[in-house]
Amino acid sequence: MPPPGDSHPDRWRMLGILTVAELLGMTLWFAASAVSAQYTAQWTLSSSEAAWLTTIVQLGFVTGTAISAVLNVADIVPARALFAACALVGAAANAMLLQSEQLSGALLWRFITGLALAGVYPPAMKMIATWFRARRGLAVGTIVGALTVGKAMPYLVHAIPGAGITPVVASASVGACLAALLVWLGYREGPYPFPARPFSWHLVRDVVRTPAWRLSTGGYLGHMFELYAAWTWLPVFIAASIATHDPTAGARGVSMASAIAFAALAIGGAGCIWGGLVADRRGRAWLVTRAMAISGACSVLIGFAFGRSLWLLVPVALVWGFFVIADSAQFSVLVTESVPSHAVGTALTLQTSLGFLLTAVVIQLVPPLAARVGWQWAFVLLSLGPVFGIASIARLVRSTAGRR
Repeated sequence: MPPPGDSHPDRWRMLGILTVAELLGMTLWFAASAVSAQYTAQWTLSSSEAAWLTTIVQLGFVTGTAISAVLNVADIVPARALFAACALVGAAANAMLLQSEQLSGALLWRFITGLALAGVYPPAMKMIATWFRARRGLAVGTIVGALTVGKAMPYLVHAIPGAGITPVVASASVGACLAALLVWLGYREGPYPFPARPFSWHLVRDVVRTPAWRLSTGGYLGHMFELYAAWTWLPVFIAASIATHDPTAGARGVSMASAIAFAALAIGGAGCIWGGLVADRRGRAWLVTRAMAISGACSVLIGFAFGRSLWLLVPVALVWGFFVIADSAQFSVLVTESVPSHAVGTALTLQTSLGFLLTAVVIQLVPPLAARVGWQWAFVLLSLGPVFGIASIARLVRSTAGRR
């Protein structure tokens, strides 16, 4: 029989509110990345310089989550207020991109955007966990699915013929403002609140000393090694593949690449929900192991579709997009189940901070690798992440079985 909290009549309404809010708020993440080709032409950027439009967001997010973890912000500040305030700050910083006249100014605002998103992404997972226990995998999976679709939205806007920098960036800021309003007016704490705790310098230390947290985070790091580099560079890979297959595609090819990229990222929303359902039924370790195995295989197989018909490329991209994120929420749920309830916010934030710090490095590794071996084989590097992640989760399963 499910715990009492899972029968609360408002639980699905709260899930709906947070799902829409995450979708709208996360449109900020790739707002500049989706129009990086325009910025590259406008400011005469190299591929490595253009990559910083994404990497700097990761570093801002890492900084924000690190500050939050060390100061226990996620366990002290009410999540509703933290989410709303940070979404508004992110919307304002993102809008300032439209005033930037060179890369340095744009990077400053993108860093602040990432900093603000540290108060939008991790708190939402904690917020929905206060409403669900028996179906927590599905609930957190739905939230991660929503933010996945939200991150893909700028590519959908960019796929509209003639849509340039202003529509893409402005629509993301409007979405984040709506997200703040929605959470501030509609959200309230659920029947399973995590107890508040005064600030403690020892909380991070206590989290890191927990073996289950370390192994869960090891799996998460393997997952993150692949995820954001795939999301960042898959649109470029698709555009290069289309241009190789049909050199006359021109602007039509650019719009087509943006539409395919949106589909490949957005399908991850369905992957997250599927992952939550399966994890609640078969177990989280079972789900994350299978998802990483399939996504890691796709990172290798997609190279064989480069420069070929879209009938070959698109299915591989969609399968990869589905499975590369399907397990993401379950690493967060594993963390909520591996530490004391008073440390959940800090544990989630610390895990996320480490993961995104890793993504900043891997994102920058891909362009020089592509320059050396070509885009066709650049993604093979990413398969190393799932291999490491699967090994870490296998150790977690063995250690858990040993305690029974």
